[in-house]
This record gives sequence, C-alpha cells and structure tokens, in this order.
Amino acid sequence: MPPPGPQHPQPRRAPTPRGPLTGRRTGWRRLAAQAVAAVNRGLDRLPFGHWLHQRVRRRLEVPQLDLRLRQPAPGLDGLRLCFVSDVHAGSFLDEHDLVGLFDRIQAAAPDLVLFGGDLINTRERELLLFRRPLQRLRPPLGMFAVPGNHDHFWGSDIGLWTAFLQEQGVEVLTNRGRRVERSGSSLWLCGVDDLTEGTPDLRAALRGRRDGEPAVLLSHHPDFFFEAAAVDVDLVLSGHTHGGQIRLAGWAPIRHSRFGYESGWFRENGCSLYVGRGVGVTILPLRVDAPPEIPLFTLRCPAASTAAGAPAAQVAAPACPSPAGR
Repeated sequence: MPPPGPQHPQPRRAPTPRGPLTGRRTGWRRLAAQAVAAVNRGLDRLPFGHWLHQRVRRRLEVPQLDLRLRQPAPGLDGLRLCFVSDVHAGSFLDEHDLVGLFDRIQAAAPDLVLFGGDLINTRERELLLFRRPLQRLRPPLGMFAVPGNHDHFWGSDIGLWTAFLQEQGVEVLTNRGRRVERSGSSLWLCGVDDLTEGTPDLRAALRGRRDGEPAVLLSHHPDFFFEAAAVDVDLVLSGHTHGGQIRLAGWAPIRHSRFGYESGWFRENGCSLYVGRGVGVTILPLRVDAPPEIPLFTLRCPAASTAAGAPAAQVAAPACPSPAGR
C-alpha cells in the first residue's frame, strides 16, 4: 500500500508530555522557573559562574551532516541548513555572546537558518538581546523559526515573540509552511507549535505542499516525531532535550522524551529526525557529556533512476534504532 499523501496525515497523535518537570507549566511552576532564572542571572555575575559557562561555550560543536533526499530535486543538491535551538538568552548568554555565536553561523555560509525554539528563557524582554545579533545573519534563502516551551512562558499568546522575530526578518512557521525554491526545485519548509505549551497542527503545517515535494519540519519537542513519522516528511528538526545537558556515565537524570529521542539521528517510516543538543543551558551553567551544538545539514539529491528505491538510512550519519515502538 502506498504511503499516505502529504496533506492527509494518518490519525496518529503525539502524546502530550506529562510530569512535574516535563509537562505543561502551572502557575506555581512558572514562579519556580522565574526563581531559578534569577539564580541563573546571579551565578552569571559571579566570576566562577561566568567562567563555567565560558567553558561550555568554548566546547560548541558545528557538525557537518548530510541528508540524502528520497526524491529527485537537483536544484536542492548542496542546499545548506543551519539549525539553532535552545539558546535560552538571558540565562548566561548576553547580547555580546549572541553576536559572537551568530558571526560563527554566518561564517559557515548556510543557505537557510532555522531556529528550533527556546530562544528566550523566562522574560519577554530577553528578545531584545537578539536584535543586533540577528543583523549579522544574511542567509540567501531566509531565516525561519518555531516556538519552544520557554517562548510560551506566559501562555499560549506569543504575539510579541512572533512580531519581534518577523520585524527582524525571521519568518515564524507556527502550524504553517512555505515553499523555498532553488535552481528549479522546491522544498516545503514547515513548522508546528510546541507540543508541551502550544497546540501543534501537522495538517495545517503541510497544507499547500505538493505531492512528492521534499519537506523539512521544525518541531521544538522531539516527541512530535511520533506523529510526523506517519506522513511523508523527509526530515524533522527538534531540540528541547539539550542532549540531557548533564549525563553521568551515559545516563541523563532528567529525560524530556517519552520515546528516548535525546540526541542525534532517529528514523521511522522513511522519515528522519535529528535532535540537536542546542546552544544554551538551564538551571546550571554546566554541560557534562552533552556539548552544545549548531548542526549544519547539506541536502543531497539522489539520481532519478535510484530515487524510488532509496532508503531513509542513506542519511550520512550513524544509524540509530527508532524507539517509537517501545
């Protein structure tokens, strides 16, 4: 039986995250998060705290990853996507730090810059830290973003967050998509709202996509892959987990994914997921065995004669078993 059409997802829904640390914020949890953020800012003013986070920033990795598309799209061959998630500006990262970070992104010369949510930590005014850094980025095909749970800190209305980014030239793809064209080929780039604090709508995000058109979906929470993998999407880009942030002997005390989507590549039904470890930190200025990263993806186009049989495992990265059936 052929896979479902791109605009008609199967009735499979990503599970809503639950739990005191990973579920939707209550009023008390928002107060607790504000208190933690205040401690973060205090630690950053101390020489020791600032030194710790400088060590974290110096370990930033920019892995070069290839994604082989399943259908011929010659104009997309070599297209470079830069994925930036979990910045948490205002928590150990100030405007000067962001300028240096974005200068490094610009030096990599991506065609698209994609923001995967949690740009800010707990205060809307932390958005202002991005005004000058965003001016350093000039990707020829644009900048795009979806919100994360921290961007939703004050509730479902993130109009100010959206308006600010739009004013800075970043198109927000909350439950919507748009076509990116290059050298006669097109890519459907789309995004969904955060799974924990928002209302993601995959059907709306795919509305307008052509049959067989390559698609990249932005979703802050990686567990949305459970739903996205049921449709014909080439790549889902997610963050949220920080790769565990602090891992002890390979084990993370705090786990944000019900399915084990913690870091790196996962595959199901011909769809690939990459979970980035993100840039920033929360609670403590520490990362143990989970260095920050900004992955850079290069799309590779299959030859027309081999596209029909090309498996998803041709992604140029170590294969990871899909845990979605656990």
